[in-house]
Amino acid sequence: MTVVHGLAAAYERAGPLERAEPGATPETIAAIDIGTNSIHMVVARIASNDRFEVITREKEMVRLGSGLPEMKHLDDAAIDRGVDTLRRCRALADSWGAPTFAVATSAVREARNASEFIERARAEAGVEVSVISGREEARLIQLGVLQALPVYDTDLLLVDVGGGSTEVLLGRGSEVRYARSVKLGSLRLTREFFPDGVVERGAVRRCREQVRTRLASVVRETEDLPFEVAVASSGTAESLAAMVAARDGTVPQSLNGFRLTATDLGWLVDQLASAATPAERRELPGIDAARADILVGGAVLLEQVARLLEVEEFQISEYALREGVLLDGLHRLRGGSTHHLSDLRRASVFHLVELCDDDPDHAVQVARLALELHDALAGRLGLGGSERELLEAAALLANVGLFISHSRHHKHSYYVIRNSEHMMGFTDREVELIAQVARYHRRSVPSVEKHPEFAALTEPDQQLVRSLAAILRVAIGLDRNHDSDVAGLEVRDDGGVVRILATPVDGSDLEVEVATGSERAGLLAELLGADVVVSSAS
Repeated sequence: MTVVHGLAAAYERAGPLERAEPGATPETIAAIDIGTNSIHMVVARIASNDRFEVITREKEMVRLGSGLPEMKHLDDAAIDRGVDTLRRCRALADSWGAPTFAVATSAVREARNASEFIERARAEAGVEVSVISGREEARLIQLGVLQALPVYDTDLLLVDVGGGSTEVLLGRGSEVRYARSVKLGSLRLTREFFPDGVVERGAVRRCREQVRTRLASVVRETEDLPFEVAVASSGTAESLAAMVAARDGTVPQSLNGFRLTATDLGWLVDQLASAATPAERRELPGIDAARADILVGGAVLLEQVARLLEVEEFQISEYALREGVLLDGLHRLRGGSTHHLSDLRRASVFHLVELCDDDPDHAVQVARLALELHDALAGRLGLGGSERELLEAAALLANVGLFISHSRHHKHSYYVIRNSEHMMGFTDREVELIAQVARYHRRSVPSVEKHPEFAALTEPDQQLVRSLAAILRVAIGLDRNHDSDVAGLEVRDDGGVVRILATPVDGSDLEVEVATGSERAGLLAELLGADVVVSSAS
């Protein structure tokens, strides 16, 4: 029996893990995309069937990625511009009563001082920024595109050219078959090959060579994945499409669905490169003047993607990351456990378990017991539905570090989870929290003085990790023999003493489980401010 079958069978035997009740659906919702070039917000009214109607948009060319050449640092001026823009976005969202979801991509993802920007956004603009991985960015873009074009039942190639990175995804419907973020973007290429937007002799050739080299691995990895339709999203793609429309004498009300051919892309590179400076380029028909300095790099990049992946034409999608964040945010507001989000997250966790854990029955049993403890103690510990889902993920993944070594496997689990590309549907913060809860499932308790990763969390998140890790420790102790001998738990809380009664399966002897659960209840007792007594209900 393979591990995947073992995991599926384990969940079948354990029965469904109940989900939290969904929350109320708001009338409006807002999403903010914090990119390398710009910060863009969209506010929408929620319609039926998870659709939405855009009310207003706000966009500012902030150029967060304008710091050091290697794009590893956000300079002070860029942070100031970003925070000022987020403050205006927050005010606009508040005027519509819209809960807001903000995601940051390449520039913040790569910056060593990202925490400075995130903390200032929270303190000065009232915006909680989630840094997302390149793979998660691709998934959210796919969500947006599926709302803009009739391609749900189609094998799809999606390319999104940003300022600092390009996301490439192949899939069908909500299935992601391949997702990759490549450190190639219009601003990054401009800084390397077209400084200040100036095109010098040989620069286009060198840029093309670099793009082909960096995309070689994507070509190899996708050669057996079919696609029927290729879609290009992002401001770069829309700007290029607008230039082709102007060339052809058309002024479409919308560029959504516009077809941009490989021949068009070659023509665009020639046209843009023939105008040596941004000032000359701004005179070209249909060009977005704000992108005149960086559009050559973006055009070369999309041209080479078309050539290498044998794309004859791209369809333009006006929906991308922001709209994907809107839909994703809507599901989170409904409790973080609606079928779309919960199933996607759980499938991602399952995949990582399948790769790294050869005892799925134990993982499932621990998750089941942890959730029972959560549901009994959530009120006292200040936990809710979203925290419940993080606990489930951490419980299932606690032992993936055994894939590396049994010694210090709790620390290896942190590394595996934190660096995995398989954690789709989770924000960067959520992945960090899951990894830390898994890391503290055994041995030392979380410590600000001894553990820098824990110290880097906000105080509320530190408390959350303590609470979830405390529950997980007891749950793991209650399956010490990996035999799933505990059928269920009853928790009796009289204030001063919390009693955890374990019901055995078919009269099983729970002596070891009770003893181990008791030994590992210290952190939970400390957080509850009460004695924790673990015993058998038999």
